[in-house]
Amino acid sequence: MTVRATYGEAIRLGFEYLMERYSNVFCIGQGLWSPWYVGNSMTDLDHKFGRHRVIDTPVSELACTGAAVGASLCGYRAIVIHPRMDFMVLAADPIINQAAKWSHMLGGQAAPAVTVRAIINRGGEQGAQHSQALHSWFAHIPGLRVVMPATVQDARDLLISAVLCDDPVMYIDDRWLYDLSEDLPDVVERDLRSEKPRVLRSGKDVTLVGSSYSTLLCQQAAVELEKQGIDAEVIDLRVLNPLDTTSVVESVAKTGRLVAVDGGWRTAGLAGEVIARVSESLGRFKSRPIRVTLPDAPAPTSKPLEAIYYPDSQRVIEAVQETLAVAR
Repeated sequence: MTVRATYGEAIRLGFEYLMERYSNVFCIGQGLWSPWYVGNSMTDLDHKFGRHRVIDTPVSELACTGAAVGASLCGYRAIVIHPRMDFMVLAADPIINQAAKWSHMLGGQAAPAVTVRAIINRGGEQGAQHSQALHSWFAHIPGLRVVMPATVQDARDLLISAVLCDDPVMYIDDRWLYDLSEDLPDVVERDLRSEKPRVLRSGKDVTLVGSSYSTLLCQQAAVELEKQGIDAEVIDLRVLNPLDTTSVVESVAKTGRLVAVDGGWRTAGLAGEVIARVSESLGRFKSRPIRVTLPDAPAPTSKPLEAIYYPDSQRVIEAVQETLAVAR
């Protein structure tokens, strides 16, 4: 049986599924009772499951994250929610130095099954301290799984897989996707370790690779490129750590061209990592790979400057046209 849902509603459905079936699942973080903080992704969960399981904390990212990591070492499956990824930096120690390291340091005898939900919330002239997508930072950390859902179904299903995983997982959702809608099938629980990138659209002329909102830009660009007679293949990475680029390599071996799109900065970013891995596997391309990323600058506090700062589907189309400019 299918149900129509938006991306934000799908996240809520994931929480609801988990909390109905697993009594050791609880949520903790700031603003969890407020739609202003988390949109429609947790509406009324505190009323349905009680405020002892949906815990709205004082303003201390470090404290609530440390509590979640500690609880997860004691048999709970804790989900700590950070309504702005920017301020999650204050909780770097329990995430990077504790959660990501315990299994390695204790020979696999103990691991915190904690899920860190980090929300990207940018644009709207919010400025440099409220607009950061720091996924590349955390994907750099061994021992910490990182997922970024781009579709409505993944918004629900990757959350469920993350929480049921015995390893610490960072689940990153983007508010710019919250209004997407699609029909959701019944939940099928999947082992997060089996989740890989997906080819969302097949093509033969160029490979477009993205994650989260960048995947949507790739899909939008592919639709417009088709009108120009250009057949683009779109791959959604989905899981950033551990990063499996096998399907990307196979795609570029077919198309000979690669455009990697990322909502983070250019230097030391995800797009560069994708291109590096493909380059290590393939001897040659039909034309040089291209990155579409944020410029290496903090986000502006100006609507006209934001329009220049954030890539859109037209920027992806221009990158494809550039890489196709090389004679076929």
